[in-house]
Amino acid sequence: MSQFKILGCLIVIISGYNIPLSAQVSQEATKQGVSTNGLLIFAFVIVIFALLAALYLYEKIIQIRKVIKKGKGELRFKNYINTFSSKQIDDYLKIIKGKGKLSIFIFLLILFGGVPVYAQSNAVPGSLWSEGGVIITLFLILIPILAGIILIIVKIRGALRTYENKRNLEEAEQLAKYLRETDQVEIESALLKRKQALDYSLSNQELSGMETPEDSKGLLHQVNTEAALPVVALKKRAQIRPGVDQELSKLIVWFVCTATFWLFFGTTVGEYLGIKFVAPDVDHFSWLSFGRLRPVHTNSVFWGWASLGMIGLGYYIVPRVSNAKLFSLKLGWYTLYLINTTVVLGTLSLMAGINNGGGEYREYIWPIQLFFAIGLILTLINFLITVRNRTTKEIYISNWYIIASIIFAIVITIVAYVPWWQDGLGETIIQGYYMHQGVGMWFMLFTLGIVYYFLPQQLNKPIYSYSLGILAFWTQILFYTVIGTHHFVFSSIPWWLQTTAIVGSMGMIIPVAAGTTNFILTFKGAWHKITTSYTLPFFLVGIIFYFTGSLQGTAEAFRSTNLIWHFTDFTVAHSHITMYGIINFFLWAGIYALIPRLTGKEAPQITVGAHFWLALIGLLFYTIPLMYGSTLRGMMWIEGKPFIDTVVFMAPFWLWRAIGGSLMWLSHLFFAYNIYRMLVGRDTVDIREAAVEKLNLSYSDSEIKN
Repeated sequence: MSQFKILGCLIVIISGYNIPLSAQVSQEATKQGVSTNGLLIFAFVIVIFALLAALYLYEKIIQIRKVIKKGKGELRFKNYINTFSSKQIDDYLKIIKGKGKLSIFIFLLILFGGVPVYAQSNAVPGSLWSEGGVIITLFLILIPILAGIILIIVKIRGALRTYENKRNLEEAEQLAKYLRETDQVEIESALLKRKQALDYSLSNQELSGMETPEDSKGLLHQVNTEAALPVVALKKRAQIRPGVDQELSKLIVWFVCTATFWLFFGTTVGEYLGIKFVAPDVDHFSWLSFGRLRPVHTNSVFWGWASLGMIGLGYYIVPRVSNAKLFSLKLGWYTLYLINTTVVLGTLSLMAGINNGGGEYREYIWPIQLFFAIGLILTLINFLITVRNRTTKEIYISNWYIIASIIFAIVITIVAYVPWWQDGLGETIIQGYYMHQGVGMWFMLFTLGIVYYFLPQQLNKPIYSYSLGILAFWTQILFYTVIGTHHFVFSSIPWWLQTTAIVGSMGMIIPVAAGTTNFILTFKGAWHKITTSYTLPFFLVGIIFYFTGSLQGTAEAFRSTNLIWHFTDFTVAHSHITMYGIINFFLWAGIYALIPRLTGKEAPQITVGAHFWLALIGLLFYTIPLMYGSTLRGMMWIEGKPFIDTVVFMAPFWLWRAIGGSLMWLSHLFFAYNIYRMLVGRDTVDIREAAVEKLNLSYSDSEIKN
């Protein structure tokens, strides 16, 4: 621990570096210190990271040295015998007595294992190191350096793990030899004594006795003996679900993996755009201009990440709640190919400057978006026939939401891309319709269907009210389909249509309140499970943002508030609260709940926790400053302040936006790593298990020779 104390002192020294000890510091010195401090912080980040890596590797090597220097000879083998589990003792006794064969053991999985750099800087004119582009360039140079350090750590860690496993196998071989050559009576006596202690359990009648209780009033018979909330172990591991088709599992995994790729790609583009807000001179390439990259960011996470992730989870939920086999795996693979093709071609076309003429979220030209539409049609056919073939009488509510969302997505795609009504105000009205239906009737409706399946599953209790779910379903269809025009209040669109959109926005309180009440009351009596699960916190955060973000959308629709917030970054914050806070958190919860059941491998709890907290804190850092600053900016516009003054005013809030976006982006690295661990995992050698296995093999070989 002394190494970490030294590191703590270094961090204190670093953080205090260049802090003036006197209040009388010249303004010019302060300006010159801005760039110097920035470069020092960049350098110190590398130094601290390298020190942490070195200390981690040092501690790992110390652990291996302890393994190598374990007790010599018979003493260390007796220590192993004293830690045998009950199953290992049974296996050993079976081998020795020849009463059975040991099944192949399964390897255990490891568990748990303020510098202003924005454009409005006060740096001295002409100072090279104060230029935003120079600082960002240095930062971008540091990224591959950090990546290299991380890669080195991963490689060394893997090598150390391989060496440790090799040592464990050698130790297991010696332990097996010891078990073969040592007096069996002595070993059996020690093991039987330990097994008796391990297998001891209370009879549960120590206090009540063995007699039948007298119950003349029938009170005991009125007690409900069926526990609604079974007690589960802390951080209970997911089990492989019986009856899951291996080919279907493979399809779902591919949907999730490609979705994860587009999440990382799209948010990396978004991270770069956030940097451009504080350093707009970072590049001068047309393909990397803000106007081209912004739709690349939104469309990648919309159609690549969220859509693929939702459909992948849908391919598990729809057959499961229908109690029927998926109609066609081929249609599922075709959908996967078509949607990925859409995002690849759409990204290239947008960066080349080929787009649909400015329609937000529909920037892909129609020949490219056609691939996506065909994929949706194939998915709808697949799901409808699967539901038709169901062996249950009722259609579970998840299928209502999922199939309805696909129907609406097909409809809005046709409406948005068929050009017959897209002239003049018709273009504007269709844009509002498409944009809001895409968020509310495709993403929101589908993810709510996911929640209606996975939330009760994770809580191990039914949804609180089926009726509330149906109420939320039909009222969302009634009100959400008319609210798109509230984005164009005070425009030349007919006043009555604007009013209809505002009334529809107010009506959205009903489905949001019904859905939130249903989810929260499903938690009733099971709140304690949140601390024992790593999926439920994602669901809970998504539910909270579902309520607050949706009501925020209602608040934005009123003419008085629209006058302040429209055309400001308040709408950017709102869109991230809904698409990120609701859709993303629900998707992550579903993925963390499903993938371990398909693969039998879990992600490390610590990296799941890092993903959760970085995503949540990053989202709060991103949205709260933008909402606060944008409200003041809108009021400045109403007061008639010059536009450029409001731009300078927003610079610090844009810096917070970049910081929050960086944390969110970092959380996606952890998510991608967790996906990798849930698919590949890592094995470690248990010396006792390996020794018993080797002992069994040696006895089997001797029997064959005899």
